[in-house]
Amino acid sequence: MSFRVCYYHVIWATKGRAELITPEIERVVIPAICRKSADLQSPIFAINGAADHIHVAVSIATAIAVARWVKEVKGISAYAVNTTFPDLDPHFYWQKGYGVHTFGAKVLSFVVDYIGRQKERHRDSTIEDYLEQFDADD
Repeated sequence: MSFRVCYYHVIWATKGRAELITPEIERVVIPAICRKSADLQSPIFAINGAADHIHVAVSIATAIAVARWVKEVKGISAYAVNTTFPDLDPHFYWQKGYGVHTFGAKVLSFVVDYIGRQKERHRDSTIEDYLEQFDADD
């Protein structure tokens, strides 16, 4: 088994930054992401978001590229939403791009806390710009 201590903060948004992540949709999106990440042997330390984007603190397995992990969790979570809510208009899609930051064990608790308080941070405008960056391409 390979040794690794690599942590990633991954951020991505809904297509067009549409505010589709309601509490009902969040109850489908988050478990779908968590299940797929567990299948990929990539433990999630924190997951949360706002109405138009998701943040995840994760340690991605060494055999899996970050891009593959993102593609698979985005794909399965969008599929789960559209299957659960077939009449959703518009259909649920993620943007093509994403942002990823690497960080070390010393700041894991900070990143977990930051992600855990996403809704509060957006409501109170106390976000950290560098932790909110991602590819805005649709």
